[in-house]
This record gives sequence, C-alpha cells and structure tokens, in this order.
Amino acid sequence: MIYSAIFVLSIILANLTVAQFGSWITPINAILLIGLDLSLRDKLHDQWNGNPFKIGSLIIVAGVVSFLVNPDTGMIAIASVMAFCLSMATDAIVYDRLKNKPWMIKSNGSNIAGAGVDSIVFPTIAFGDLMWQIVILQFAAKVIGGLVWSKVLNAKKMQA
Repeated sequence: MIYSAIFVLSIILANLTVAQFGSWITPINAILLIGLDLSLRDKLHDQWNGNPFKIGSLIIVAGVVSFLVNPDTGMIAIASVMAFCLSMATDAIVYDRLKNKPWMIKSNGSNIAGAGVDSIVFPTIAFGDLMWQIVILQFAAKVIGGLVWSKVLNAKKMQA
C-alpha cells in the first residue's frame, strides 16, 4: 500500500512542478521522482504478479489528481499519463523477460527501457516539440535515479 501511495504522490509532485517551473525542472524530477517511480513499478509488479491494470489505475489517478489540484497541469497531466502508460508497459515487458535474473538486474534493465520511452514521449507531448537536450538529460537522470532508488528499495527488501 505504501509503495502505491508513494508512486502516485511522486507523479503528482512531478506534474505540479513541471506546470509551475516548465521544462527546465524535468531533469531534476527525472532523477528524484521518475527514477523512484520506475523502481517502484518493479516492486508493484512483484506484489501484484504483473497485473497491468493496477499500475495503469495508479497512473490515471495521478493524472486526474494533478489536474484537479491545478488545472494548469492539463497538457502536462495528459503527457504524463500517456508517457507513463507507454513506459510502464515497456518496463513491464523487459522486467518480465529478465524474470530469472536478480532483482537489481531486472529493475535496472527494465528502468533503462522505460526511461527511454518516457524521456521521448513526455516532453514531446507536454511541450509540443521533440527537445533532444531535454530528452537526453531526462534519460540520463532517470537511469541514474532508477539505479539509486533500486538500491534503496533493494536494501529495504533485505532488511525486511
């Protein structure tokens, strides 16, 4: 339950900060919030036996709540929902293909795939332009953030 709440809250926070500060904040969000969500998706995948409807529901809830809290997030929320759905589907496919590998390899391997999709789709829809500098910065930040957060989540698993 806590992973679900953190997943949704981090998407909402990312959407609200992008609406407030614009595209320059996206690499910061990518390392702090989206890297976290990519790794949490893997934890939720394990908890929910790969059920895509549950994670999809969380993504939609986050987009709707973002819009309700601040209607100025309109296009940001739409871009977020679309990018997260596509990136999380990609992440899930790769994660499942790595099912016999250790969790850190599954998580980070799938995070790279998900980060690639999200880094192209989100800014292109949100800002109406394919901004390669933002795409590259976001991708690098999401991969690094995913690595850091996967280590944190894996350490929590070992302590439990």
